[in-house]
Amino acid sequence: MNIQTGYLYHIKDEFFDVVNDENLMTNHERGKKRPTYFTIKDKDILWFIPLSSKVEKYKKIVDKKIEKFGFCNTILIEKVFNNDAAILLQNAFPTLEKYIDHVHTVDNKPAKVPEKLSKIILENFEDLMNLKKRGINLFFTDIDKIKKQMLEELKTANEH
Repeated sequence: MNIQTGYLYHIKDEFFDVVNDENLMTNHERGKKRPTYFTIKDKDILWFIPLSSKVEKYKKIVDKKIEKFGFCNTILIEKVFNNDAAILLQNAFPTLEKYIDHVHTVDNKPAKVPEKLSKIILENFEDLMNLKKRGINLFFTDIDKIKKQMLEELKTANEH
């Protein structure tokens, strides 16, 4: 599979079993392959950012953060393929290609987020990663632990 930044993918249930992190958003409705994830390819690691259709729930959170801090870069509410979606940067996590179930399709074509929105997501993700490097962690999952686990899996696989 040719994984590319800016496309939407679905993840295998197996990933959640292997990682076993209670802060990860799970594939609710196991077997139905939801949610969809905006994907960022970073060498061998893929970063998955969940998209949620529960816009009203997240809009309230965004409004509270804007009221408190003047902005919100952890959740974006945007149109994605003619539907409002909450892009949950705070729920991002690293994974590997082997855990991808399939690419999300719209009209039988791989779903690629429009360039302008993709750029906004990437900029916000980079901001959150830079804050993390400075000791301000806004991610819900332990992304360092998961990344280490994924890199170990890769190393083990490459040794065989």
